[in-house]
Amino acid sequence: MNDSLHASGHASGHETAPSTTHDVAIIGGGLSGGLIALALHQARPEFRIALIEGGKTLGGNHRWSWFSSDLSEAGRALLSSFRKAGWDEGYDVRFPKYQRNLKTGYRSLSSVDFHERLSRMLPEGTLYLGRRATAIDARGVDLDDGTRINARTVIDCRSFTTSEHLNGGWQVFLGRHMKLEEAHGVERPIIMDATVEQLAPHGNGGAYRFVYVLPLGAHDVFVEDTYYADDPQLDRSALSSRIDAYARSNGWKDSAILGHESGVLPVLTGGNFPAYQDEVRIEGVAIAGARGGFVHPLTSYTMPMAVENALAIAKEADLPGPQLAAMMESRARTHWRKTGFYRLLGRFLFFAAKPERRVNVFQRFYGLREGLIERFYAARSTGFDRVRVLWGDPPVSIPRAMTAMFKRGKPLKPEKTA
Repeated sequence: MNDSLHASGHASGHETAPSTTHDVAIIGGGLSGGLIALALHQARPEFRIALIEGGKTLGGNHRWSWFSSDLSEAGRALLSSFRKAGWDEGYDVRFPKYQRNLKTGYRSLSSVDFHERLSRMLPEGTLYLGRRATAIDARGVDLDDGTRINARTVIDCRSFTTSEHLNGGWQVFLGRHMKLEEAHGVERPIIMDATVEQLAPHGNGGAYRFVYVLPLGAHDVFVEDTYYADDPQLDRSALSSRIDAYARSNGWKDSAILGHESGVLPVLTGGNFPAYQDEVRIEGVAIAGARGGFVHPLTSYTMPMAVENALAIAKEADLPGPQLAAMMESRARTHWRKTGFYRLLGRFLFFAAKPERRVNVFQRFYGLREGLIERFYAARSTGFDRVRVLWGDPPVSIPRAMTAMFKRGKPLKPEKTA
């Protein structure tokens, strides 16, 4: 999400700035902020909502994907108006030892369609695009043009911020949307093609690498090269060359490039979450989205959490801002507690498996029962699921796994960029 918003503590100079009054002000027009605005509008159409986004469009430059089983009936209803790509025949995975088709339906939503639909569904005057927040407090938001947006409730939905209080590794990716001259012949999404070379191109000693493929049309295909790496280095040239090679290996010749997507996402292996909450908290302001900790620690999936938070906030729309802030902090702590198992698996991945052999962890996992895999991605693994993931022929040595259980990992400190 291209929020490009900067928060400080309490605002000052409100008396001389022009102001507008809203029921709810949402800072950050990415997936979480946009869905909260939509859910609030549908539940309380009389509310005046301000959705503030530093970029020129909602959602930045992203593609969000999820399994059809990830969402509740109410969640599917919330997304029903968006134009989505969908595959009811399931998806494929490919590993050195096997290939498998899993029957769970798959869905994908582009930020272009996200922006277009929300722009139509939300009332005129809701969107504040290309506007940066210079100060945020429980009573409203100051924008960079001097406008003061007063609000009964303020919700912070900006991007995840790295922190010394959180530990882990990184998921690095570059995606390319291509229109081919000839039909590509891919019938279903390929969620993981791990038959590709496992040495990372940025020279950090190796990484788990896979290619993600979405057949968006007979001639349209989205190809993303992804790494689970120890360092957050995004080498666009190397990743682009890998995509070129993958396209050639599939016989996909000259094509028009319709767009790119890239990112570096944290893979959480542990940390002091209360200290992180203290770090990002603005008193009386609710926090949602990745900034609030609402992500899958291992896969970085956000759609199920974003949908459920949007529905929960809409249900409690009449709560005063500070009470909503307390509710969201409690939800975040519950989410952190419930997802401890996935952080443990992240420690196994990064600290027990040698980088070039991390593929074995996923190769074993995708050989398990389909329902277990579905629940895993939605962060709803049962007790039996957890035992089954850990039991049996382990993809890493027992001594290394035992040692990894007690490692913290590198702090996810802010990285300086050129």
